[in-house]
Amino acid sequence: MPGKAFNALKHKLVSAPILNLPDLDKPFVLRTDASDTGLGAVLLQEHGDVKLPVAYASRKLLPRETNYSVIEKECLGLVWGIGKFHMYLFGREFTLQTDHQPLLYLNKAKVANTRLMRWALSLQPYRFRIEAIRGAENVGADFLSRVY
Repeated sequence: MPGKAFNALKHKLVSAPILNLPDLDKPFVLRTDASDTGLGAVLLQEHGDVKLPVAYASRKLLPRETNYSVIEKECLGLVWGIGKFHMYLFGREFTLQTDHQPLLYLNKAKVANTRLMRWALSLQPYRFRIEAIRGAENVGADFLSRVY
């Protein structure tokens, strides 16, 4: 029974009017999140006053990634999400939204962690503005990061 309910929910999330086709003339918003078990990302676009999803993505953390610190997992989610939606985001300005405040300073602070520095460098070709959002606004990416 739980599998049936999950599949019904999945079907509803990817059907109109929830999931929309991307409009390449409108800016994108990417929301990412990480949990102890996985990563989640939701690509959104504004339609009127509301942001509607264009695509969803999630994956399970690899065994070695489960040992990462919280900021490393959150940064991995951000880097992975941008890479997952590269075809929509590269060459365009977009907004990156996260509920993990320390990531706001990733490109401004001196980072001693070589893993974080390497990821920060990998994001330099992208043109994005990073914003903090409340966890309550990030339910899509949060849910996707916890399905594993």
